[in-house]
Amino acid sequence: MKKRLLAIVIALGTMLHTALAYNFSVVVSSGQTLYFNINSNTVSITYPGSSSSYPYNGYTKPTGNLVIPASVTYNGTTYSVTTIENSAFKGCSSLTSVTIPNSVTSIASYAFYNCSGLTSVTIPNSVTSIGSSAFYNCSSLTSVTIPNSVTSIGSDAFSGCSGLTSVTIPNSVTSIGEDAFSGCRRLTSVTIPNSVTSIGEDAFSGCSGLTTLNFNAVNCSDFSYG
Repeated sequence: MKKRLLAIVIALGTMLHTALAYNFSVVVSSGQTLYFNINSNTVSITYPGSSSSYPYNGYTKPTGNLVIPASVTYNGTTYSVTTIENSAFKGCSSLTSVTIPNSVTSIASYAFYNCSGLTSVTIPNSVTSIGSSAFYNCSSLTSVTIPNSVTSIGSDAFSGCSGLTSVTIPNSVTSIGEDAFSGCRRLTSVTIPNSVTSIGEDAFSGCSGLTTLNFNAVNCSDFSYG
């Protein structure tokens, strides 16, 4: 009997956790519904469900041109939007463009994973880190400018972005993760700034169109094979 009651409690706890996967939702100015978690006096963009619910069963994925607001109001309180959480837009293949506001400081891992229809993204100067696989397999993305605030580019961050022809790596970046740009076969030219001290294994593997590499990273002490 005790075991049965314990199983019921666990099941109810799991259901409650799923139901509370986000704190509130808002329809933003560009028409999409976004989901948020409250973190003290700020909020982060999330998605409604656990990672096991991918691809987001039970809700409409954001599509088209998305403008993320710098702040949102809930229950009379206005919160600054500072983080795009892990997998927040994972698999949103009909998302075509994203404008990220200056309030955001972090783009977490898998944030735009497999957003294959994404053609442009605006990353503001407030962002300091781009997580692993953040833009993995965004195959329609043609160019990206990484702002002069970013210090690290995570592993696989732009891996599989086969349409990427141009990328700007600023002089603020100190580390480029393994496979960061692997499979970007249309990328023709890359400049590694002198701020970079670490480049992960296979960071540019499979970049078959790469003809020009300006390597200015004279202090790079970790340049792995590949």
